[in-house]
Amino acid sequence: MQGRLGSREPATWRSLVWEGGDWLLCAVLTPAVFWAGRRFPLRRETLARRLPVHLLGAVLFCVAWSGGGLLLSTALFHSTPYGSGGLSWIFTTLPFGTAVYFAVLGVQHAVVYFLEARQSETQLAEARLGALRMQLQPHFLFNSLNAITVIVRDRDTATATRMLEQLGEMLRRVMRRDRPQEVPLAEELDFVRQYLAIEQIRFSDRLRPVFAVDEGVLSAAVPDFLLQPLVENALRHGLAKRVEATLLKIEARREGDDLVLAVIDDGPGPAAGEGVGLGNTRERLATLYGARARLDLGRSAEGGAVATVRLPYHV
Repeated sequence: MQGRLGSREPATWRSLVWEGGDWLLCAVLTPAVFWAGRRFPLRRETLARRLPVHLLGAVLFCVAWSGGGLLLSTALFHSTPYGSGGLSWIFTTLPFGTAVYFAVLGVQHAVVYFLEARQSETQLAEARLGALRMQLQPHFLFNSLNAITVIVRDRDTATATRMLEQLGEMLRRVMRRDRPQEVPLAEELDFVRQYLAIEQIRFSDRLRPVFAVDEGVLSAAVPDFLLQPLVENALRHGLAKRVEATLLKIEARREGDDLVLAVIDDGPGPAAGEGVGLGNTRERLATLYGARARLDLGRSAEGGAVATVRLPYHV
């Protein structure tokens, strides 16, 4: 190992402190470079104005670094580095110090651009999810009001009043702007029960909802307003096309790292094509979880349709 000043003498503790301490001085000055990068970011539209600022910053960085090196060398060896004078040492280290300054500045800009890109992606995803949910709200409200209209035409004001009260409770939740993107499964199931209470008033004893939910998954996080479109689809293509009682079964269980939700009916089977609710649900799942979540439609064991949602299990 070479000793101090490029000699081939054995390294001493002083030479080791010199080599390490010199780079430690650079590390101490690095936050100032990061501050300069945040205060005067180099962008295409401001490059001509701010590049001179950073050239001056690089000179000051070099003076501070080499000045600290002079003090350290004097304290350790009672001489300047390489036997050169103070100004000579500063000018000798200026090119390398300038390169270090702009290398640190480049790292700072890379970190900032990465964080800004991540934030933009997050904001874009949140805006997209909000827009998708806003599409569902008018759709849900229109269908509910249409059901109430049918009851009013039949002059059953007591039933219509009960439906409006139920709908009012649901709308207070749906229309809140501070709703999170995900809610506990237990909360989502409570909302579905409220929705089914309205539909049971509409269809009387023809609707037989059944919940087969593993209590261990009630705290699992699911997208807000996830199950209602699936339930509505089952009612529209199952119950609405039958005159006898219809089974509607909602299942929830955990399979490994996945949460599996299923809405099953015993109607005539899967419908051709997808409505607003199902297509919207697919897009929300893709935006939130990517390829880790999916919505599948198929024929149930009861002969009707089954909509199955699989998404990552987390609380």
